[in-house]
Amino acid sequence: MKFNCLKQRILVLGLAATMLTPIAAFAQDAGISATRDYIANITKPNAPWTGPTSGAPAQKDKTIVYVSADERNGGALGVGAGVEEAGKAIGWTVRVLDGQGTVSGRSSALQQAMALKPDGIVLGTVDAKEQAELISQAAAAGIKVVGWHSATKPGPSDEYKLFTNIATDPLDVAKAAASYAVADSNGKAGVVIFTDSTYAIAVAKSDAMAEVIKACLGCKVLDVEDTPLAEASTRMPQLTTSLLQRFGAEWTYSLSINDLTFDFMSASLSSAGILQDGQPRNISAGDGSEAAFQRIRDNFYQSGTVAEPLSLHGWQAVDELNRAFAGAPPSGFVAPVHLVTSKNIGSDGGPKNAYDPDDGYRDAYTKIWNGK
Repeated sequence: MKFNCLKQRILVLGLAATMLTPIAAFAQDAGISATRDYIANITKPNAPWTGPTSGAPAQKDKTIVYVSADERNGGALGVGAGVEEAGKAIGWTVRVLDGQGTVSGRSSALQQAMALKPDGIVLGTVDAKEQAELISQAAAAGIKVVGWHSATKPGPSDEYKLFTNIATDPLDVAKAAASYAVADSNGKAGVVIFTDSTYAIAVAKSDAMAEVIKACLGCKVLDVEDTPLAEASTRMPQLTTSLLQRFGAEWTYSLSINDLTFDFMSASLSSAGILQDGQPRNISAGDGSEAAFQRIRDNFYQSGTVAEPLSLHGWQAVDELNRAFAGAPPSGFVAPVHLVTSKNIGSDGGPKNAYDPDDGYRDAYTKIWNGK
């Protein structure tokens, strides 16, 4: 009797286990289908302008300084170019200073900027927490400070004395990059995530990417590597080789908080016999550098980037400073997330290797400044 009861329990438990499998599989399939729909939406080219259409007229005779965290970083470089272009359009004097990828270099650049006694400063991915004391000094001196990727979320920051921080929502950016790995792998991605704990925004991105991958039943986070972007040229070749030795074919996707990580992986991947369009497939959660666009265009060791509209953000930085000078509030504009792949790069990259949305933002800002 006891044997029969035990046998019956085993049969019931076994039946329950087999019944759970298709349910889990259905949930996985439904999740992947929803993820593919999401990817289709964020890869659509030429979205309409959703930014401001009113604001402050141009404030005259202003001088601003763009402090770049590192001009080797394509994101910081691209935003600076946008600031210079917009500064010329509004009639201001613009200076650019390079933090050269080090804490001391960024501090020095900020001190130089303050010594120039400008009306405003734009921080190009200079971490506001890292440079909090100097930013506070600048604000106390009456200098308006706008950040780009300087805090963990877009919008004003009383804590760090930023009139506003400009960025596509970093958590949306992280979701987009990680979701592409899930969809592209059909829910079977083995992922290494690269971050840089020097920057709070980078940690926020990498944590969010890890959450997306962990939520995928058939995916796996193999490792999270904390390696400084400023040292990518020296660290990434050996780190890539080491990761290949550790994980082998299990490593099918890379997710990084910045394209710079992938600038220095290709030689190691090639030496290991990895085809340029093979695995691991590399996807960046920002910023859409020129080098990244060229790799994606050529299917050369990078499959996608959640590209920031760098020039647009430069124009927005100038507009936000103009609002600050006029005593108006920030615009509140946050550019929508956008994923660039080989399938849409012809529209979004055009002749340039940069994401420059064809939504009329230059005309929109110029009209605001001209009081139209």
